[in-house]
This record gives sequence, C-alpha cells and structure tokens, in this order.
Amino acid sequence: MSPRHSSLLVALLPLFYGVLILQTYAHTIGESDTRSNMGIWGANGVAGKAPKKGHVPLDVDGYPAAPAELELQQVHVYVRHGERAPVGIRMAGPPANLPEHWMFCHTAREFRAAVASVASGDSFSAFPPIQDELKAEELRVRRVVERPDGTAAVGECLLGELTDIGRESTYNFGSNLRKLYIDRLKFLPDVVRSNDELYLRSTNMPRTIESLQQVIHGLYPVSKSAADFVPLLRIRNGKDENLFGNTLACKRLEVLQIGFAQAAAAAWNSTLEPLDKKLSKYIGGNPVRLDGKPRASGILDTIRAADAHGVEVPPEFKEEGVLDTIEKAVVTEWFAGYRSEEVRRLGMGPLLSDLARKMQVKAEKGDADPTKILIHSTHDTCLAGLSNTLDIFDEKWPAFTAAVTFELFKSRQPATPPASTWQSLFSIFTPAQGTSEHYVRVRYQNQNKPLPLCAEEGKHLPGHPEFCTLAAFRERVKELTPDDWEAECTFVPGNKEKDREAAQAAAALTIAKP
Repeated sequence: MSPRHSSLLVALLPLFYGVLILQTYAHTIGESDTRSNMGIWGANGVAGKAPKKGHVPLDVDGYPAAPAELELQQVHVYVRHGERAPVGIRMAGPPANLPEHWMFCHTAREFRAAVASVASGDSFSAFPPIQDELKAEELRVRRVVERPDGTAAVGECLLGELTDIGRESTYNFGSNLRKLYIDRLKFLPDVVRSNDELYLRSTNMPRTIESLQQVIHGLYPVSKSAADFVPLLRIRNGKDENLFGNTLACKRLEVLQIGFAQAAAAAWNSTLEPLDKKLSKYIGGNPVRLDGKPRASGILDTIRAADAHGVEVPPEFKEEGVLDTIEKAVVTEWFAGYRSEEVRRLGMGPLLSDLARKMQVKAEKGDADPTKILIHSTHDTCLAGLSNTLDIFDEKWPAFTAAVTFELFKSRQPATPPASTWQSLFSIFTPAQGTSEHYVRVRYQNQNKPLPLCAEEGKHLPGHPEFCTLAAFRERVKELTPDDWEAECTFVPGNKEKDREAAQAAAALTIAKP
C-alpha cells in the first residue's frame, strides 16, 4: 500500500465509523435526577429548549392518512441519533474560537449500575435474571471527561457523544411516534406488555444506544409500560452489523468506497478552491479540500454540530453558497458510491434483505406475527445509503433524528355477499385464493417517497404511486441481495492497490465534475 493510500485510509476510517467508545457500565436502571420524567435538564437545572437548526422532528399533524382500503400492518423505522458533539476538535483556536470542550452533557452523568457482588462471603453472585434485575446490588457512579492535564469538568462531552439536546430530540421523536401510531392511528397498544410487540435495535455506539433509550422512553414511558416489562435492546457484533455499509467486514466495499472518495476529491477540489480566501484562516491556513487537513467533511461536521447547539460560527460560514458547496462535495464523497449497483449490494443489500424478509413473514402470518413496530437507531450513513439505493435520496446530509420509515399495508377484504348452498358446497373442493395484496410505503424526512422501482403500472396501488406492491419491492431487494455476501466482499490478496485504482477509475465515470 502506498503512503498516500495508507494515510487516506487512516483518515477515512474514523469518519466511516465515528468514535468507538466502550460503554463501561453494565446496565443503566435509572438516572439520578428524578425531577423530570425525561431527564432533560440544562446546566442550571431547568428544562432546556433545543434549537431547531439541523434537526428534523417527526411531523405528526402532516402525516398523510392511507387510502381507506388499506390497513397498516407493520412499521420499520430507521432513525439517526440525536444531536451530538463533533467527532473531532477543529477550529478551536483563534480566529474561529469554536469550543475545544463541548459543555452540553449534563444529563445522565450519574448511573446506578448493576454489579456482581460477593454473596455468602465466599463467591461472586451471577447477574440476576432479567425479571429480578431490580434486586441486583447497585453501584452509584458519576462519569466525567478527564482532560490531558488531569482536570475534569462536569457536563463536558466526549467527542461524538449524544448531548442533552440530542437526548431531548430523540425523546421527542419517541413521543411523536406515540402520538402518531397510538393516539392518532390506534395502531400500537396503549400499554406495552411484551417484547413480542416491538423490536428495538441499535448499532454498538453509545450515541445510538442512548438515543434508542430516549426513543423508547418517549414511545412507552414508565406509566405506559407493564410493571414486569423490560425492553430488549438488540445490538449486533461488528462483523454482523448491517445498519450501515460495513466496510470493516466487507473489504471489497472498503476498496470501492475509498475509490469513490478519491474520485470525488479529483472532481470537487477545484470547486472548493474559491472558498480558501474565506475559510483558510479558520483552519490553520490550509486549503478547503475533501482530502485536506482538516477534511471538508470534518469542517461540515463541526459547523453542523455548532449550529445545532446554538454555538456562534464565523460569519463566512453563513454566507450564501458556502456551506451548500461544502455539503454537495462531502455528500458526493461519502454517498455517490451508492449510485453503483455493487456498492448498493454490498452496503445496503443485507439490511434490505432483512427488512423484506420480515415484511414477508408479517404478510404471510398476519396477526400470528405480533411484531408491529421495529425501531433501529443508526447513523446518517444508513439513511443516505438506504435512500440512495432506492433512488429517493435528496442529495442532502441527513439531519439529526431524520428517519426513513417503511410501512407495510394490506388491502382490506371487500365485503362479499352470502354464498348460496351450491357455492358453499363446491367451495370445499375449490383451492383457497391468495392472501390480500400488500403494499409498502416509504417515507423520508416526513415526506412520502414514491419508489422508481415500482413506477410501472401493476407495481403500485392504482392512483397511489407511493404504495409499492410488496411483490415489486421484494423483487428489487432480491436483485440487491448477494447470494454469498462474504464471497462478494473478498478481494484477491496482493491486488488491493490495483483494486483501488480500478475502483477510482470506475467511480470517476459515475462522479461528474460539478
């Protein structure tokens, strides 16, 4: 591997996966501050109000009702985590003077953690079964961020950590799910009693895990949960993760993504060059480039995080076209790969295959499958990858708490006239007709998104192109599902450099100069 490619890989990996932080407490069973049902408090102990910039709340009032002939069966939600601190320290010195230490994490700094204890004085007791968990011995701890000089400040965020505002927005997302699917549509039960009724999953990162906890609390607060109900939060091992394009487990996907990143830099860096006069002074005199120091994606990340928390940014970033140009370049770098069928198969194929399989099970079993809502707490890369793969991407970086939602409907059985005696007799020998037609509606950023894959007549509900037949949806997903994902993910040892050069050349054909 050449030094240039090696340094590029080192620079990209933290961006692809964020900052992996080990969650050191065993199980959070309560937050120390009981003054709020939400646990959302500012530094002064009063409820904070989240800025709306960079945040997309779930719109309950604007949700369009389905046609009367359709009945909702199942909902799959893929939601980006809430507002967070930036994943790196950038522009902290003069003249930008953005925070080096982000003091937006006062909430949930105390935990009561379940711990193993010495029982009977001679051996460690095992963790109790989940139904007895509240009887476990507890250890009260407070978590703080230690700085290199050994000092620690209460309320400081780790890099990439979910902030108080992020906790509030994800709680509100869950609360709005409740308002929509329980209060308005009467689809979900008012009180949750079993994990058979809902499916909860997160990537193995603190900000998505904590976001999902807030969503759960908003959807089913303690007052709306059975006394013995303990939600199961599912997390997969890294090698099995499919809630984003898994370049750690799929080396061929890594090669392709780096090729697209290099092709994007070649296409867009000249367009970014005019921004140097405005912005270079804020990044140590360095040029604004996709592969620069800092990378353009890092600049965008920091400015978006600052905006989300009401932190003042340099005036040049507010000028018309500045952030838009950076965003277009960064979106191309990260997501143009999903215009490629191979990247779609390797990156989003496993996720879509899981989704389609679960919908088919629900369609076949009906009420025998009790799962009505599946909530996945994930990342911007998942939302952009999904929407791009389905050809509905808006070419914008996904906002905090933005969501892609897949709703499964079935056509209601039409009323039939009473059968005659002869019809009833002969029906014994007549094969049963197929099950009701099922449809999939996709929503992104609070909007219905008709899928191009089912635009043809017969592949959607007549007069309603946003309702794709489940059959047409599954047909396209089958094309996107590798027969042997692991085999397609491999590359010939020793040809990595050649593969990357070929990937960059192929990507250059896809990425047009701006």
